Amino acid sequence: MPVRHPRPTRSPRRRTGAPAAALLPSLVLALLMPLLSPPAAAAPAADTGREPPAKRPVATGHGGAVASVDPYASRAGLEVLRAGGNAVDAAVATAAALGVVEPYSAGVGGGGYLVHYDARTGRVHTVDGRETAPAAMRPDSFLDPATGEPIPFDEAVNSGLSVGVPGTPATWEEALDRWGTVSLAKALRPAVRLAERGFTVDEEFRAQTAQNEDRFRDFTSTAELFLPGGELPEMGSRFRNPGLAATYRLLAREGTDALYGGRLGREIADTVRRPPVAPDADRRVRPGLMTPGDLARYRVLHQRPTKVDYRGVEVYSMAPSSSGGTTAGEALNILEGFDLAGMDRAQALHHYLEASRIAYADRNRWVGDPAFSDVPTEELLSERFAKERACLIDPGRALTSPLAPADPRDPDSWDCAAGRGGDEGHEGPSTTHLVTADRWGNVVSYTLTIEQTGGSAITVPGRGFLLNNELTDFDFTPLSEEVAGPNLPGPGKRPRSSMSPTIVLEDGRPLLALGSPGGSTIITTVLQTLVNRLDLGMTLPEAVAAPRLSQRNTAATLAEPAFLESAPERAPLERLGHRFTPPPPAFTPSPEIGAVAALEVLGDGRVRAVAEPERRGGGSAMVLRPSRR
Repeated sequence: MPVRHPRPTRSPRRRTGAPAAALLPSLVLALLMPLLSPPAAAAPAADTGREPPAKRPVATGHGGAVASVDPYASRAGLEVLRAGGNAVDAAVATAAALGVVEPYSAGVGGGGYLVHYDARTGRVHTVDGRETAPAAMRPDSFLDPATGEPIPFDEAVNSGLSVGVPGTPATWEEALDRWGTVSLAKALRPAVRLAERGFTVDEEFRAQTAQNEDRFRDFTSTAELFLPGGELPEMGSRFRNPGLAATYRLLAREGTDALYGGRLGREIADTVRRPPVAPDADRRVRPGLMTPGDLARYRVLHQRPTKVDYRGVEVYSMAPSSSGGTTAGEALNILEGFDLAGMDRAQALHHYLEASRIAYADRNRWVGDPAFSDVPTEELLSERFAKERACLIDPGRALTSPLAPADPRDPDSWDCAAGRGGDEGHEGPSTTHLVTADRWGNVVSYTLTIEQTGGSAITVPGRGFLLNNELTDFDFTPLSEEVAGPNLPGPGKRPRSSMSPTIVLEDGRPLLALGSPGGSTIITTVLQTLVNRLDLGMTLPEAVAAPRLSQRNTAATLAEPAFLESAPERAPLERLGHRFTPPPPAFTPSPEIGAVAALEVLGDGRVRAVAEPERRGGGSAMVLRPSRR
């Protein structure tokens, strides 16, 4: 069961990036590096507010690294590293900046999961900052009282009813108090400056605004902020958010008490219960259930990370309430029994898809909030269970979905029989991910979200941030007449997530860190990137850029256009019985799966940061001291 910690009070005590004994060699090396290293391109300067930083998907060098979907955000993290901060400090600074430039994916109104490698102890820790349901939430809260049927999904999304208690600010404060070297106020400074000065609107930001325009117009505070003058923001224009700058200043002055027991929390609860619906809106907007007391009761959790051994490395990720670690971990355990490197590429992809299909069948049945359900985490990740589930894989033909789950605690259910599986549920394709590393060897992999692109579409008036619609991640109805399932709504409950921030260790030290947005495709994106890098001989940039497939115990496998149009593996996989379909238009603004941010610690002490070259308009990788190699 998770250990619950009280919300920390603000304290002047701060951790250093590394033990004193370890700092001396690092400082000496830092002084000598300019003499020992060849000249290289300068690292990006601090944000001046004048020009948008250049996007580069790969950066290699020393001293620390940041990768995210946006160059403004990556530059904010690098600024903190340059000032002597560590990976946790940089992660919070990057996340806060993403709240400015990626407001439709993450921010103060959402939640997420943070995985941290502590170079001081050699241990991996996690912070579960997932949103929680209000105390008034019940298993039938998404059913229409008049009919007993589930309310329309779109109606659930665009409502106060879908808003969970935000966990992102608590995650920031907790991570800084435990492992950071700077205050929350200092970590927020780059984001405050960015919100005040603004950023240059690019094609992706305008496209995401246009995607949400109709529902944004139905809420007065949202239209006022994101549709200035009643129009879509123009590409090349400067978008400022003074309300968010003021919110960050409030958090800097008062800490997260302002949200979890103060006026900001009261404003959030009031907005949830009385959404600011435009007078001319014809949308039915259901009020939410949140109260200031729900915010006051919120706590982040410290869960033990999931861990599996794969090809001689250790893969750490998030335990439930996220299904990321258990599902990717089960799939990796299944694949461990096959020599993917010795197969042709079509067979390797076939085994990847089948392992994912099987793991999703088990995920949908068993994974939920462990505070409310008996989640068999240890059994799902056992090598014995994976070996038995692997018997389903036939190299000569694809399985048929939906595939039945097995009970990892009941060997009699491991009979390789197919049948009815659980529903994968609804998860928005938005979210964002970042990775950071510092000069001392600390690493952070952090996924944060407001769920759907644009969240609930409800902006807290004057505060500059959207509220999440995370509670639509709950199942609206039981899995079957016989089985309620672990993911029905409940008071104080965390909805199941697919977020999969991951850190891979080799010989006890960081090798890889990665994660992605993408709703339920997050798990397959992380899994495929790991298989590409660890099994198929790709470099990390190649592994990130490769066309993606996502099989989640569904009849058809999602496939990106690059695979559908030109991959030589498509025809042999279709002969095995695989069916492929592109991501639906509503899944993302463009037909793509995920948007990875990753890093790799190279053998010579350098770090390679990697972001998407094309997806979501391309991401941003930066290092403190770039090298030529």
